[in-house]
Amino acid sequence: MSDNDKDEISPEEQALADEWAAALEEAGNSDQDDIDALLSNAPPQAAPSKPMPMEEFSGGAGRGPEEDFAVSDSPNLDVILDIPVTISMEVGNTDITIRNLLQLNQGSVVELDRLAGEPLDVKVNGTLIAHGEVVVVNEKFGIRLTDVISPSERIKKLR
Repeated sequence: MSDNDKDEISPEEQALADEWAAALEEAGNSDQDDIDALLSNAPPQAAPSKPMPMEEFSGGAGRGPEEDFAVSDSPNLDVILDIPVTISMEVGNTDITIRNLLQLNQGSVVELDRLAGEPLDVKVNGTLIAHGEVVVVNEKFGIRLTDVISPSERIKKLR
């Protein structure tokens, strides 16, 4: 292939270049802010929003993880306080085969991996947050928390 062949533009490339030229000409003197504003349906004179620095969302400098979770110290948590979560108490667990699972019926006993009297695991959305013991309150089961895992320990388990 000669140097002259490289300088020649195919009809397809020329058509594409003409389309781009027409589109750019149609856009006029718009700059990127105007294009962004049109894409977001905002008025052209609106200033683009800047992302907030991460430090505004975190606990801030000089604070420990325990302080980040203190409701009284952090008004930012007010936004999430009404979000529902699932809390569950785990008595124990065991592994069984599907054959044995299908054979279970009323009166069957399943042996668990915990000893009688051992504390239960209290989990929120599947994350262990405490240990407790079963109590009866007004003829209903309840759980008395005996050991609550600190927020810093919970953060370590997430990583």
